Amino acid sequence: MSDSARDRLLLLDSASLYFRAFYGVPPRAAVPSGLQTNAVAGFLDMIATLVGRYRPSHLVACWDDDWRPQWRVDAIPTYKAHRVSEDPGEGEEVPDELSPQVPVIAAALEAVGIARVGAAHYEADDVIGTYAMRYRGVMPVDVVTGDRDLFQLVDDASDTRVLYTARGGVRDPDVITQSFLEEKYGVSTGDAYVDMAALRGDTSDGLPGVKGIGEKTAATLIRDFGSLAGVREALAAGDPAIKGARRTRLEEASAYLDVAPLVVRVAHDVPVGDGDIRLPSDIADPAAMSRLAVEHGLTSPFDRIATALRG
Repeated sequence: MSDSARDRLLLLDSASLYFRAFYGVPPRAAVPSGLQTNAVAGFLDMIATLVGRYRPSHLVACWDDDWRPQWRVDAIPTYKAHRVSEDPGEGEEVPDELSPQVPVIAAALEAVGIARVGAAHYEADDVIGTYAMRYRGVMPVDVVTGDRDLFQLVDDASDTRVLYTARGGVRDPDVITQSFLEEKYGVSTGDAYVDMAALRGDTSDGLPGVKGIGEKTAATLIRDFGSLAGVREALAAGDPAIKGARRTRLEEASAYLDVAPLVVRVAHDVPVGDGDIRLPSDIADPAAMSRLAVEHGLTSPFDRIATALRG
């Protein structure tokens, strides 16, 4: 259990944040390493902002060890297919100036002393889901992401929220709670949201959804029948409340609906180990930090993180 009423866990969807930093932070002046480091600097500044504002006691930079797991592709072959590089051996299509920055981000996290956790065959979303469930009821949990898929983890009873950065960034995120889900999407829980999302689909992830079933209709079905399983049970039982074109479309999507929950729902049991995820009160490895700062021109971002840690 938590040792303090002030404990709070912050879970970072790292790729979501460093992609945002790459596109949002202007190119920086030349540095000794010769690398462009706007994503690194922006990512470190985001962490400094988050630590300063939310004062977490624990923090994990969750990592995509596998951004497109084969088990999800086996279930729905279109899953993230549009993001695959033209050279299949290179995996996800990433801007040329961003790719070499990712190892620098990893090294910077290690120097600061922030836990960076991924798991083979799983996405960062699954790592986030596992930690969120592990610490549910132990301490409040904030998930920082620009991906609405993680709205499924919202749970007011355990103070599990999503700080959604798509519009306002980390400085002014939308704070996603159950009341937000109800007001915005017409569903009242994280579990209802993920069922609605499976019906609706998501073109950004290559998930087709049920043809003709948009967000509002999907939410109505989940609200009327309690869950996606409830919708399918009613469909199988011939419930007259589901009729006409809506019934036809749901029946035609039966094979998709068999596998969609597996793909859309984040895993809760990823092997993330029992490493220390407490946020340090100061830079863990000042020498490594200094080397990175000089080589990549990161003195100011590191200084801001050090100030935030010391609080």
